[in-house]
Amino acid sequence: MHLELVLRIVFSVLFIATLAGGYFLFKNYDRLLGPDPSIPSENEGSLGLNKVQVIVIWLHLVGITGGFAFLLH
Repeated sequence: MHLELVLRIVFSVLFIATLAGGYFLFKNYDRLLGPDPSIPSENEGSLGLNKVQVIVIWLHLVGITGGFAFLLH
């Protein structure tokens, strides 16, 4: 098999997995990123920062895997 075909398959699978992970993330958004009752000092600022960090990392993953998956075609 050619290296380009292998990379195309790998990045396409990673892109689909990243989209599925994003669906799971947004479906369980409050459960995963909501307030934790065992941490009483957690405030809205820290919750907001955590949510923004998770979303930004997911968007970067979508951009990187999608870019490689579609640029190799």
